[in-house]
Amino acid sequence: MTMNRRQLLVAAALTMALPACAVAQTPPRVLCFGDSLTAGYGLPQGQGLVPQLSDWLEAHGHPARLIDAGASGDTTEDGRKRIGPALRKHRPDAVIVELGGNDMLQGWPPEQAEGNLDAILTAAGQGGRPLLLVGVEDPGRDPGSRAAWAAIWPRLALRHDALVLPNLYAPLVAMPRDRQAGLLLDGVHPSAKGVQLMVDHLGPVAAQLVRRAA
Repeated sequence: MTMNRRQLLVAAALTMALPACAVAQTPPRVLCFGDSLTAGYGLPQGQGLVPQLSDWLEAHGHPARLIDAGASGDTTEDGRKRIGPALRKHRPDAVIVELGGNDMLQGWPPEQAEGNLDAILTAAGQGGRPLLLVGVEDPGRDPGSRAAWAAIWPRLALRHDALVLPNLYAPLVAMPRDRQAGLLLDGVHPSAKGVQLMVDHLGPVAAQLVRRAA
């Protein structure tokens, strides 16, 4: 009788422990929230930013379930409207925010984009959810405009205790001679090779995010 009771207690303890173990082994869910760069505009399935980043994280020992919430053409204002429903639908453990490029292309003032991004990060970071803010460089020739945009990313990251990658396009800008190998024919969106370079640039910071979320 004593042995049976002891066995029952051991079995109950193991049963209670199983869900905790399963949770610990489940890769964190990371919402990749952005525009056409996130959505993989113009690229074959599996060659966009999200799948290539997922492969990179897996290969480097930081597996995560990446959720593609990219919408081509989205501005920061569009993202501000979408973030709430996206969070409720996917319930992520961490969020990557990549928006602002379309604001630049449409000539929106950086202050307006910063206000929208501030609201997006506030919503995304509720409950202490880890964040990664991914910036892009203003393609315009005005040095003042470039400087104003460049200041947004670190300022917002500091405000929201977020990780930050100031310029996703940095490895393409650094390419010798002609950057066309890293871009599609539109001269704006990255090719599969360009995405690979971006992912090599983004990957180490994304790995930090996964560690925070684990």
